[in-house]
Amino acid sequence: MAKKIRVAVLLFVLLTVAVGTWQARVRTTSWKRALDVVVFPVNADSKAQTDAYIRSLDDESFESIRSFMRNEAQHYGIALLNPVDVYIGPQVDAMPPSPPVGGSVPQVMLWSLQLRFWAWRHGEHPILKPDVRIYALFYHPSTTQRLGHSVGLQKGLIGVAKLFAVPHMTAENNIIITHELLHTLGATDKYDFSNNQPVYPSGYAEPENTPLYPQQFAEIMGGRIPVSQDASVSPQTLETVLVGPETAREIGWR
Repeated sequence: MAKKIRVAVLLFVLLTVAVGTWQARVRTTSWKRALDVVVFPVNADSKAQTDAYIRSLDDESFESIRSFMRNEAQHYGIALLNPVDVYIGPQVDAMPPSPPVGGSVPQVMLWSLQLRFWAWRHGEHPILKPDVRIYALFYHPSTTQRLGHSVGLQKGLIGVAKLFAVPHMTAENNIIITHELLHTLGATDKYDFSNNQPVYPSGYAEPENTPLYPQQFAEIMGGRIPVSQDASVSPQTLETVLVGPETAREIGWR
């Protein structure tokens, strides 16, 4: 009897999570109202310079994300004036659980649950109830020259973005945040994981161009601007980034 009760409780929990995930998916891709996105900064290297940079951030630091989402949504006929509002959240003093490197499916699933539980404990905003939570892990380039991979989970609507804590990188940081934000809304990566080159045609902003190269824009989920068949460059601002048709379909804009 005790075993049957445990199984029943587990099934109830799994059903509740599944229903909640489905409801969140419908809510965040119906585009009937603006989504509240909260960016929670984390001092990932415990440096004083990183802390000073975090203290300099405010809601206006993310204006380029709002403008990008507004302009791209209008291109696809979304009527909302501001489909996404982005706010700075309280600084978080704990690091999220790291994803398993080359982990099995059960290991990745366990990590996903751990991250969602961690975010539940570290995702409060004094006024808002966030639709999407992005944890911005900041590192100062004096000690960290190369950042690890950022991640975005549709289940739980959680993103973890690894960023540089210097003012001249703010615009590029916002590209990474936007990329992970769109992951939480259902967008998939559109670049080759072996070489980070955008995949043609879905990872190209303007795949119909003749000549095809050089492209002038990056597709947000392709990540880079192709300048030849084998080379690409990183965009510096969201003004040189577009949402391609496949990404638009994945997030409910088509």
